[in-house]
Amino acid sequence: MVSIPQALLMTFIMGAVIFFCRVFPFIFFRERKRSGGKASETFLSLVEKTAPPVAMTVLAFNAISGPIKDNIHASIPVLAASAFTALTHLWKRNALISIIGGTLVYMVLSRVLF
Repeated sequence: MVSIPQALLMTFIMGAVIFFCRVFPFIFFRERKRSGGKASETFLSLVEKTAPPVAMTVLAFNAISGPIKDNIHASIPVLAASAFTALTHLWKRNALISIIGGTLVYMVLSRVLF
């Protein structure tokens, strides 16, 4: 059984957490002035620029690390498809072509080799 002081403490802590979650966007995403009177830039613009490449990198390493840890021979299609995807993207600069091409390379190699 929870005593009244414990219930009040938990209520206060949860209220503070909810309040911080509500205030967080207004504190961290407000405009900040640069020195020298130049255009202002928000923290959100930094997140918009950096979050997609970081998320894609984490997903790519997560996808590659699993097969490499499990079986080195099963990692050949994954590594070949990853290299093909990266090279195709550097060559064509088109995400759709590189993703579809890498998927096709992976599917063909996984069926042919194993």
